[in-house]
Amino acid sequence: MPYVLISTQIRLECGPTICGDEKSDPELMEYLGAKLTQQVGNNFKEYRAPDMPRVILNKLEAWGYKLLGTTGIGQTMVWTMYKPGIPA
Repeated sequence: MPYVLISTQIRLECGPTICGDEKSDPELMEYLGAKLTQQVGNNFKEYRAPDMPRVILNKLEAWGYKLLGTTGIGQTMVWTMYKPGIPA
């Protein structure tokens, strides 16, 4: 999977960081230190890492991912990362 979305609540900029959904690459999520969780009331699971977003972004860069875009949505900050050469 060439794309990874990273997000966090702005008020929680020191972590945790959401790193993926239940269909994300388990090997990558383990490398990021993310655990698959399900919040009460949600009908989906997501990977959460205890690290702040900067640490997660640095780890992804070390694995060859590049920052593609960033945005703020309400109280949420989102980073889109892309790894060239991986088939979609």
